[in-house]
Amino acid sequence: MAPTIKDIAKLANVSHTTVSRALNNSPLIKEVTRKKIAEIAAQVGYVPNYNAKSLVMQRSYTIGLFFTSIANGTTSGFFSDTIRGVNSVIDVEYNLFIRGIDDYAEYSSIHHKRFDGIILMSQSEADNKFIYHVVQQGIPIVVLNRQIDDRSIINIISNDREGAYHAGKHLIESGHQDIAIIEGVEGFKSTQERRDGFIKALIDHNIPVRNDYMRNGNYDMQSGYEAMGKLLDLEKPPTAVFCSNDDMAIGAMKAVFERGLQVPNDVSIVGFDDIGFSLFANPSLTTVKRPIEKISEQGARKLLSLIKEPLENDGLTSIDTKFIARESVRKL
Repeated sequence: MAPTIKDIAKLANVSHTTVSRALNNSPLIKEVTRKKIAEIAAQVGYVPNYNAKSLVMQRSYTIGLFFTSIANGTTSGFFSDTIRGVNSVIDVEYNLFIRGIDDYAEYSSIHHKRFDGIILMSQSEADNKFIYHVVQQGIPIVVLNRQIDDRSIINIISNDREGAYHAGKHLIESGHQDIAIIEGVEGFKSTQERRDGFIKALIDHNIPVRNDYMRNGNYDMQSGYEAMGKLLDLEKPPTAVFCSNDDMAIGAMKAVFERGLQVPNDVSIVGFDDIGFSLFANPSLTTVKRPIEKISEQGARKLLSLIKEPLENDGLTSIDTKFIARESVRKL
C-alpha cells in the first residue's frame, strides 16, 4: 500500500498538518523541518495525490494550451516548437491540456475549476470571443503570437511585419524586381502582418505591387506547390518569391524543380519560420527565424507568475525575428 501523509507524520513525529504544509512549501514551516519531512517522503517513496490536493487547494493543477486550430494552418514545426517551449517551463506537478479552439461549439466546459491557467497561441481575431470567456471565468491567461488590444492581458508576439520586410528587402537588394508572394491562411493575423511587411518593402524601394504576383496559400506544402505552379504559368513569371512560411516555400521549390527549372538560378525563394528542415533543403532555404519556442517559454513563465500573483500583468512584449541568408536566393 502506498505511503500516506499520516505515515510520514508518524516517522517524523509531527502532525499530518505539518507534513502537508511542509510538502507544499508553506512559509509557516521552518526550513529544517521541511527538509527533514522531504527526506522522509523521498525515502518511503511518497507520491502526492493531486486529485485530493486539488480538492483541498481548490486548484486543478492543469494548464490549458490552446491553438486557434490544430487541423487548419498549424504546421507540425509550429506545433512542436510551441509545446516544447511551454513544456520546458511548466512544472511536473501540472497536467498540460492541448486543444484547438475550433474543436468547441461553445465554451461551458472551460472554467476555473478545470484550468489553473491558459496559454493561447492565437492566429485569428475570432479568438477574441474565447479570450473574453476565459477572462470572465477568472482564469489567468497569456496570449501569444497575435497582438491584442487589451493591455491588461499579458501578450507576447514576434515582429512578423519587420521580418517580412527584411525578406522583401533582401530580394530587392539582390537585384530582383519581379517579386511575388505566396500568402498564408486568409483571416490569420500572421498572414496580414507578413503581407504588409512584404508590400512595404516593395513600396519603399519603388517596386510595383502586382496583383497577379499575390497568391493565396494555406501554410502547407501543397498550397505552396500549387501557388508556385500558377506563378510559373504567368506570361512573365517572377524571378523571386517570398513564401509566408517555410512549408509553402518547400512546396514551391518542388514545383520549380518539376518544371525543369532550378532554385535559385531560375527562381529565388525566401521562406518564414526557419523550421528544422529549412537548413537541410537543397538548396538550403533563406528564411526569417521566428522564435516560437522562445515566445512559448516566456509565455509559460508569465502564466506561472500570474497564477501565483494574480495582480501581475505587463501588457505587450514583442520579440524580434532574425533574417537568415542561405542558398535559395540568387543575386542578379
